[in-house]
Amino acid sequence: MKTDPALHALNALTALILAGGSGTRFWPLSRRRRPKQLLALDGEDSLLRATVLRLAPVVEARSIWVCTTRDLADAVRRELPEVPPEQVLIEPEGRNTAPAIGWSVRSMPAAVRAGVVAVLPADHRVGEPERFRDTLAGAARVVAARDEVMTLGVTPRWAETGYGYLELAEGEQPAAGEQPATGDGVRRVRRFLEKPSPEDAARFAASGRHLWNAGIFLFRGDRLLELLARHEPELARGLEEIAAAPERLAEVYPRLPARSIDYAVMEKLDGLATLPLDCGWSDLGSWEALAEVLPADALGNTGRGDCLAVDAGGNLLFSDAGTIAVLGVEGLVVVRTGDAVLVMPKHRSQEVRRLVRELGDRGREELL
Repeated sequence: MKTDPALHALNALTALILAGGSGTRFWPLSRRRRPKQLLALDGEDSLLRATVLRLAPVVEARSIWVCTTRDLADAVRRELPEVPPEQVLIEPEGRNTAPAIGWSVRSMPAAVRAGVVAVLPADHRVGEPERFRDTLAGAARVVAARDEVMTLGVTPRWAETGYGYLELAEGEQPAAGEQPATGDGVRRVRRFLEKPSPEDAARFAASGRHLWNAGIFLFRGDRLLELLARHEPELARGLEEIAAAPERLAEVYPRLPARSIDYAVMEKLDGLATLPLDCGWSDLGSWEALAEVLPADALGNTGRGDCLAVDAGGNLLFSDAGTIAVLGVEGLVVVRTGDAVLVMPKHRSQEVRRLVRELGDRGREELL
């Protein structure tokens, strides 16, 4: 009986989870040693653990690799005891996603690099895990069968200005209910677009030809290294130096060009493939984004912990310690931890890092 090579590759699918982070967007709940991926924001599990759990059974625990920082390594291992400890890789310092992905892939055994690797951020939310797994498995089959490099673009649910977008090539979107000619749903990316203005975001969301850039990629590991050698030869040479002398990691890694994987490789590919992903995805990039996915009361208040809202609407209340009570206010974020309280208008959630910078400037390291 013949073996389907695409199915075989799917069974051997490897996941690389990127789990760095500085802990600024969800301050004061998040800190340097407890960034967003280590928080349980909309369930009982941390975002990192939820990322791993939603991969099963498509990816086995022994096929998961994690790239993180020295400060977070112990916490990551505690969160993921099923992942082999040697597959938790520790960057000497942050150098953006191209070095992190390239080094992680090059660190894998040759047999693993020869197969399909899926790269996933550790701090995203997926409302419908089964639909996510179906799309991931479909993309893995395409990569295995056709040696594609793929990204998963999210079908826009509103005109979001906080995400980058993927613009599909002309004619790549099927009419409603229509299946594409290939039958596997694969589209081609024409170009990457930066975070848009409100006007452009509304146009993108309505076009049917734009997807949110989720930062999820699939490729054969060896193919990724070939592309880095072609498009980022300095980075590729550094990775080979480290592979030849792993004891020089701390010396060589900080010299690697700090590039995003989008800029280093993906934006340079002609005909990058994508599958539209529709699974209740969010990158949970701010307190306001969290408010959009948490259950709301009759007046639109959302939150976690011991909270009370009277004659108040549209607020996010999040208590990690003690009680929060609000009266007669609207559109606020109020967060309480054991040592800090945050109060701000919800629409200014992206500015939390200004507070973190100011605390750093004032030497308040105990709050960071």
